[in-house]
Amino acid sequence: MTGPAESKIEIKAKIYIHKRDPLTRSKIPHIDIEAPILNEIIKPNEATFVSGKPGGVFIGLKREMLARLDKVLKELER
Repeated sequence: MTGPAESKIEIKAKIYIHKRDPLTRSKIPHIDIEAPILNEIIKPNEATFVSGKPGGVFIGLKREMLARLDKVLKELER
């Protein structure tokens, strides 16, 4: 993990390891990353790819997601 950098913008997110739970109908353990700003970049039900990296994970973005990210970045940089 490289930590803070001038080219990185920190966002607040809630991250959960979601285990099997019949009450919430969660049948497959998974990781939830919850932050409204992420839905501006990756829309519900869109798929992307994730790769492990030292100290965390890397989430790759498809072309249409990158276009939305550009709009989000312009808003954040104001």
